[in-house]
Amino acid sequence: MSAAVASSVDLDRRTTCKALGLSPATFYRYQRPRPARNLARRSVPRALSLAERQTVLDLVTSPRFCDDAPRQIWAILLDEGHYLCSISTFYRILHAQLAVRERRDQLRHPVYTKPELLATGPNQVWSWDITKLKGPVKGTHFHLYVILDIFSRYVAGWMLAPRESAQLAAKLIKESCAKQLIKPDQLTIHADRGSSMRSRGVAELLADLGVTKSHSRPYVSDDNPFSESQFRTMKYRPEFPERFGSIQDGRVFGVSFFHWYNQLHHHSGIGLHTPYEVHYGLAPALRVTRQVILLAAYAAHPERFVNKLPTPPNLPGQVWINPPKLISGDSPEPSSMLPI
Repeated sequence: MSAAVASSVDLDRRTTCKALGLSPATFYRYQRPRPARNLARRSVPRALSLAERQTVLDLVTSPRFCDDAPRQIWAILLDEGHYLCSISTFYRILHAQLAVRERRDQLRHPVYTKPELLATGPNQVWSWDITKLKGPVKGTHFHLYVILDIFSRYVAGWMLAPRESAQLAAKLIKESCAKQLIKPDQLTIHADRGSSMRSRGVAELLADLGVTKSHSRPYVSDDNPFSESQFRTMKYRPEFPERFGSIQDGRVFGVSFFHWYNQLHHHSGIGLHTPYEVHYGLAPALRVTRQVILLAAYAAHPERFVNKLPTPPNLPGQVWINPPKLISGDSPEPSSMLPI
């Protein structure tokens, strides 16, 4: 603005403002600033005097009325033939003394830490959850327990039961750990905050197995995205029925679906490989084979690949649940999809 004032001495003011991208009104307002406003509150003739305000404050804080609301005090005094002020004035006087608060003890929710989990290989971080499958009639449900490896997307264990139970969850986790040969301090299991997930039985089992437990924050669906995504894939399959005729019907479906999901489903999050291939280390060799085929296709018809040599999708190098945010000055984290 100082430059605009200096330039306006030699140039037309409008030309100067246009060159500097200023509005002429802004220029003139800068030259003639408004006088400072008096922010002191004006006294209103009808307002209570300081002595009257003190009388009201002494009354409402007296032993007789200290446990009564201003409305109650106003009514009691009016019935006794006294009028001091309006109900709203009672509240204004109390607000000025910071003497108004919620009388009930309100629950203060603790601050939950955002889970930040990193997997750089299979059997490092598992995610598990329970979803409901509709039964034969309205109001009936079966409970599907699924344990998923977030790095490979491999379903390490599943179970369909008639109810949600911490004992059944602990049994599935124990069997899945045994099947995958999980060692102490190797694995972290992440889940939401359902009753089964936070049960004492599951917590004691994980402690005995040397498995670290992790939980989502309350009401934050993004903290358990892999299990939610897997359930969505299942429920959008064309063969997924509207209802299951029985729990045996649901288990037959589960055997077929999880075989397809682990062994046949080419997952976009793992370079279009199957979870089985990534979980058991077969994917790198298959990716090399894909690269050879793509290079042969390029050699046969290079004009069909305009920008660059064709390459197969990358395999995951690391997978996060809630990757930490970069702090200014930090170097960026490695990509979650690394070339082989």
